[in-house]
Amino acid sequence: MKFFTDTIQILKDTTWPTKKQSWRDFVSVIQYTIFFVALVYLFDVILSKGLIGLINLF
Repeated sequence: MKFFTDTIQILKDTTWPTKKQSWRDFVSVIQYTIFFVALVYLFDVILSKGLIGLINLF
């Protein structure tokens, strides 16, 4: 039971982000996700074009 009371106390003492901060964090995560998806897509396109080019040489 001490575990549960300690857990509840820790949650009460936690400083939760404001709605504005949560929205800002959400937008940041979406921006990073879009950036890395685009980066992986570019690497995929470049790699596949390079492999097709190599196959066509032989």
